[in-house]
Amino acid sequence: MSTPVNFTPTIDPEKGRDLTREVASFVLDTPREAVPENVVALAKSSILDGLGLALSGSVAESGQIVKGYLEATGVVGSGTTTVIGTDLKVSPRFAAFANGVAIHADDYDDTQLAVAEDRVYGLLTHPTAPALPAALAVSEQLGAGGTELLMAYLVGVDVECKIAEAISPRHYQHGFHATATCGPFASASAASRLRGSDLETTQRALSIAGSQSAGLRENFGTMTKPFHAGRAAEAGVVATDFARAGWSASPEILEAPRGFFQAAGGGYDEAAIRGQLGHPWTFADPGVSIKPHPSGSLTHPAMTEMLRLIKANDLHIDDVKHVKVGTNHNMPNALIHHRPVNELQAKFSMEFCMAILLLERRAGLNEFTDEVVNRPDVKAAIEKVEFWVHPEAEADGYAKMTSIIDIELNDGTVISGRSAFGKGSPADPMSYGEVAEKFRGCAEFAGWDAGKADEIVAVVAELESLTDVAALTALVSR
Repeated sequence: MSTPVNFTPTIDPEKGRDLTREVASFVLDTPREAVPENVVALAKSSILDGLGLALSGSVAESGQIVKGYLEATGVVGSGTTTVIGTDLKVSPRFAAFANGVAIHADDYDDTQLAVAEDRVYGLLTHPTAPALPAALAVSEQLGAGGTELLMAYLVGVDVECKIAEAISPRHYQHGFHATATCGPFASASAASRLRGSDLETTQRALSIAGSQSAGLRENFGTMTKPFHAGRAAEAGVVATDFARAGWSASPEILEAPRGFFQAAGGGYDEAAIRGQLGHPWTFADPGVSIKPHPSGSLTHPAMTEMLRLIKANDLHIDDVKHVKVGTNHNMPNALIHHRPVNELQAKFSMEFCMAILLLERRAGLNEFTDEVVNRPDVKAAIEKVEFWVHPEAEADGYAKMTSIIDIELNDGTVISGRSAFGKGSPADPMSYGEVAEKFRGCAEFAGWDAGKADEIVAVVAELESLTDVAALTALVSR
């Protein structure tokens, strides 16, 4: 018989005392006046982005499966909240689930950027996918206005991002998907604020959300990755409803020796979250990156630079003998599909992303399809691409996504470039107008009326003037 192992938590129980209470207080007590206008503007861009992605995600194969599931289980008609891109009305938990899956379906949604040097830049969470569906569903159910929706979304995003920044990087490195694990705290925060919960009830909601925290990176490149986002969005709605019904839970789920930070990460940096919520807002610093391509964020610096090199040198695939893309070693740890066979794998394939740009000079929703991935010319182009760990990129550290490109032409000429940040990052941000163009592309992909799409762009720009978010959800439902 084996000898039992005595487990001693690494977290000092005095270290983070009342941290969950501090989070709950931030969620409930932060006034609109505490949010700078630049943060509001950035939040509106991400909200518009999320709505467009929910539209395009609704017509993805995963969206059709979710729609069929909701219809088969009899929940359609059980509520008044909108499943975006459809004519379905369900209860808030199921709307949050469906819309969370849809937003993340194409891996085209915004990304939180890390600040600590031991974190992989761009590899924390997708903040909007869990936060917006929960905030939107509960707002619609309650008849809340645009300001209430905006504030619920903002506190949810900041809680999610600060928790992700604080937890030991072992959490992600050992296989947890932070959108799935930190996302339930975002949705619980948004729902608790909208429902007017008190401090103690919100602490319990966060605790119930923490016990639903789950999601493994092994499922990257499959439908289960967006399933993570959907479950994270749903989990917080469920947690808030149970907490308000009197369900009991620990009041200190984050900081306890057997709580979230210890169990999921083996520790955390208290300084990354204590007193940091809203100081600064994550949207302001370090920022949130909006994707120009529907692929893993770690591909974007290389894609931005490759597209620049292609256009500057008028490159065509027949001119190219070999392409080398060098990064730090943590990037291949996420971009794991070197010979993709479907669109979901292609999103995590640096080789595909380089090849498709050389072939098409673009990489949007129409390029990330199973049919395109399996084209003979695409497969041949992929064979020209080598993805490796470059010592210079490694020396730059993980707080950058340094990508070094060397393109060898058939005549022996070598064209080189490098980039640490992609288009859409805070270093090279998209304007609201540029996000609106991305939104229109997503809406068109979903078969949405162009006039209706323009109206959504205008409504989100003036979100705080809405007296009832139903005016917005009506525009994103069939």
